[in-house]
Amino acid sequence: MKIRKELWFGFSLMALIVAAVLVMVVKVDVMTNGHYGLLMLSLVVVAIMLGFPTAFTLMGMGILFAFFAYHSGDQTASGALRQTLDLMVQRAFSVMSNDVLISIPLFVFMGYLVERANLIAKLFSSLHLALARVPGSLAVATLVTCAVFATATGIVGAVVTLMGLLAMPQMLKAGYDVRLTAGVITAGGCLGILIPPSVLLIVYGATAGVSVVQLYAGAFFPGIMLAGLYIVYAIVVAKVKPSWAPPLTAEQRHVPLPLELLKLGATGGASALAGLLRALKGHNNQGVATGYILRQLGIVLLPAMLFAAVAVLSHQAVTAVQVDSAAGLTSMDEIGSDSGRQSGSDALPEPEAEEGGLNEPPSETDGGLSAPPGSETQASKASEAAANAVAPPPGAQPATAGSGEAPTGQPAPAGYWIGLGVGAAALALFYGILSYTRLEVFKMLLSSFFPLLVMILAVLGSIVFGLATPTEAAAIGALGGFLLAAAYKQLSFSVVKESVFLTAKTSAMVCWLFVGSAIFSAAFALLGGQELVEQWVLGMNLSKTEFLILSQVLIFILGWPLEWTEIIVIFMPIFIPLLDNFGVDPLFFGLLVALNLQTAFLSPPVAMSAFYLKGVAPKHVTLNQIFAGMLPFMGIQIVAIVLLYMFPGIGLWLPEVLYK
Repeated sequence: MKIRKELWFGFSLMALIVAAVLVMVVKVDVMTNGHYGLLMLSLVVVAIMLGFPTAFTLMGMGILFAFFAYHSGDQTASGALRQTLDLMVQRAFSVMSNDVLISIPLFVFMGYLVERANLIAKLFSSLHLALARVPGSLAVATLVTCAVFATATGIVGAVVTLMGLLAMPQMLKAGYDVRLTAGVITAGGCLGILIPPSVLLIVYGATAGVSVVQLYAGAFFPGIMLAGLYIVYAIVVAKVKPSWAPPLTAEQRHVPLPLELLKLGATGGASALAGLLRALKGHNNQGVATGYILRQLGIVLLPAMLFAAVAVLSHQAVTAVQVDSAAGLTSMDEIGSDSGRQSGSDALPEPEAEEGGLNEPPSETDGGLSAPPGSETQASKASEAAANAVAPPPGAQPATAGSGEAPTGQPAPAGYWIGLGVGAAALALFYGILSYTRLEVFKMLLSSFFPLLVMILAVLGSIVFGLATPTEAAAIGALGGFLLAAAYKQLSFSVVKESVFLTAKTSAMVCWLFVGSAIFSAAFALLGGQELVEQWVLGMNLSKTEFLILSQVLIFILGWPLEWTEIIVIFMPIFIPLLDNFGVDPLFFGLLVALNLQTAFLSPPVAMSAFYLKGVAPKHVTLNQIFAGMLPFMGIQIVAIVLLYMFPGIGLWLPEVLYK
């Protein structure tokens, strides 16, 4: 029987791990608990590569080695067993009580509902028509569709499979190279594990103790950067090698016009705005209802109305003055000191306490204190001094912002007018090129792209701007998925039933992974494996840069045999405690890891996106062609990691602006 190359690679990697374990056993004179911890880690990796279930492998290894750790001391077998079971229960309960994990089933449920709303077909067709004149338009449209749909679903397998069914036949029919086609679909489908709302970021945040909200804000621009690099690569390939990505023919770019517009005398290249305005005059709308023309005109004017609303609201925001309510008030201490200065020695003296506490003040008949002849009472002088301290003197200027009256506003800054001018110029250009053909494409985008965009912005905006927690935002997203499926008449009992079943299946997998990881990490710490790793890394005297390079290279290599879930739950608890020693921000490290873990879906032999695509690809497309197409995109991921490290503001600017 002939064994495939990827299996040879996997077996060779396992042989190297086993050989390293044997060398460690032979070379080490005394096997300490820390060495047994490293042995446990090696055995887990080999067992996962052999196909054993990850969660239960972690759990079984953790329980076995935790019992060994407890029993290696003075504990009896029964005592070690009781402590091991207690550890298992405590770790499982800590996972169950983690509120952050509640958002996972809600986001997954949102993804499955959106996937079954059949939006992706309309989204891809509208985008490839809108980008018809861009070099490599089908590849660019595929990447944009993958980015948007991956953001809405976050399910890599679903995005790769659907785009393999929709985009791959069209790209191959248009003459696209098989390798470029496969690379674009697999790389674009993996964007869902990076661009928020990402389940990977939730899992990392729960593992590393980092705010998921800040992770979402930080991953926003790196995700856009990576998608942009993919698009630039596709355009460059289309320009350098036109045979790999031929331009669309006139027939492929053709957009049919509705019968009503044809009755109005519309042609594909004519101006839509001018034609609809002329049709309202009455001599060009024979046989077409005025309501239809008004609806079409309303669609045309939507960008102008949106621009006007944004301009008015932003003008109010930039011209409003933030008035400090306490700025115009004078403190009692100031009033007291001013009254004391103005009344000189007549200021109210501090009352003297008497031995039994406060007594009734004496009256004049008792020979007590009386007001000095010819003077006002001390209280009236204090009141007058306080009034003088607050009120302006006669002839003074009107009160300013700091003296009590709120100003009406302030002039808009120059940046506002520059932005307004740029927006107006873009709006004028839009209407200048808006033909009837482009109007039809715009309507297709309104029915496919913008509903998804609104839902995504509602979910991400509520998280990033602090309006909702990730769990609450996930609930909003699940409701949005319901509404989208209902709006596109895809909401049925079978759809909801299937979505609930798949959500429960995925959520159970993630939660059991967390339980297994928690037990495994506890056993690893009990054996002293973490301490041994720290001593080894610190003994190398690495700088911060060298540590980051070492850690990212290890994660990159681990992405070949393991999936991202296994890397996060097994190896992140080993890396996270080392960050303080090198002064690395866990948030920044998480962004690097999220970029790096794209390779877990693009690198053989466990490149799951390649197998997803192979399952729906034509028979003549081989697995080796798919792997070859993914290699350039793995290089782009490395470039993105380097850019993020050289310019940390790409990931840290937004969290610092919003939360610090």
